[in-house]
Amino acid sequence: MSKQENIHQHSFSITKELRQAQHGHKSYILWFTGLSGSGKSTIANMVEGRLHAMGISTYILDGDNLRNGLNEDLGFSSGDRKENIRRIGEVSKLFVDSGIVVLATFISPYASDREEVRKKVQQDEFIEIYVKCPIEACEKRDPKGLYKKARSGEITSFTGVSAPYEEPGNPEVLIETSQYTIEECVQHVMNYLKDNGL
Repeated sequence: MSKQENIHQHSFSITKELRQAQHGHKSYILWFTGLSGSGKSTIANMVEGRLHAMGISTYILDGDNLRNGLNEDLGFSSGDRKENIRRIGEVSKLFVDSGIVVLATFISPYASDREEVRKKVQQDEFIEIYVKCPIEACEKRDPKGLYKKARSGEITSFTGVSAPYEEPGNPEVLIETSQYTIEECVQHVMNYLKDNGL
């Protein structure tokens, strides 16, 4: 018997559109992807601050934070990384359905996994933001000391060192944190949202 055989989805009367109307804005996913140390969480935090000041309902889903709770049972194998992003994609979809703008900050190294999240929502509800930064610059910053551990072999399967990172081919937003200030990168994201009526 299939695990899904006796599951029936229930339709409720309050829709995403009604929730969006109550919040007074559209809901969507801002998906920040990039190497560890590229600046994803820092930029997302500042973007959320800007949105919050504008009266927009938001929530940040951060990789490290969720691995202390929802995803605490997952490691860093290829399969576990895939499951990590699958779960976050489902949670992000729920936030969009609730009428809230969700900012997801995950390395999310595999293009296919990011694409699967995109498919979970409508076409204009997934905004991929590639926080691009050369690994040399990320390693120089190394805010959590992870690159040092990866180079010494203390951490295995570390993205950019001993595990791959697949760059986005055509992200909605590209920000290069080694070329611009954090403030300029944040403004680039805000400009995209404004230009697209978000």
